[in-house]
Amino acid sequence: MTPITGSRPGGRSARIQQAVHEATKELLLTTRRDDLSVPMIATLAGVNPTTVYRRWGDLAALLSDVAADRFRATEPPAETGSLAGDLSLWAEHFLEEMGSGPGRSYVADVLAGDSSGENTGICAQYATDAITQILARFPDGTAPSVSEIIDHVAAPILYRILFTKERPASGYGRQLVTSLLARSTTRSLS
Repeated sequence: MTPITGSRPGGRSARIQQAVHEATKELLLTTRRDDLSVPMIATLAGVNPTTVYRRWGDLAALLSDVAADRFRATEPPAETGSLAGDLSLWAEHFLEEMGSGPGRSYVADVLAGDSSGENTGICAQYATDAITQILARFPDGTAPSVSEIIDHVAAPILYRILFTKERPASGYGRQLVTSLLARSTTRSLS
């Protein structure tokens, strides 16, 4: 008989993760980040602090995991009927989400407690999945690749959010999409 490896979907492990995530989210609403602690979260979640330390290692890793989970898309990207419209709407939504106060905190938390790169990979996959869904709507082959959209739309947005004082203005995502699509059109005509 082959032993079962990994965590079971559902079960005790999933219940603990959900309880700890919910307790963390609740405390982040009512407690200053500097005052937050693993024992505080464990008490509210109804688990022993050693359970939290064993699973996440430290508070930064737990906050990274909770933040990565918050980036999960809940609905498919909106449809406007055009590639430019769908990508522009997605880019503006991405800008709004990541540039908001909570969004910036989530991005910082994901980066601060993610020594393995697992949570940043999860967040990147959410963006990749949304872009892939949009591109699947327009299979004519003239659209830029997922990588090009990440490099020329998502990356500049995140750079400005993380490393500049001013949040990018509304419309910045749309401008990036317009520039990328213009380059893609020129390239496909050559």
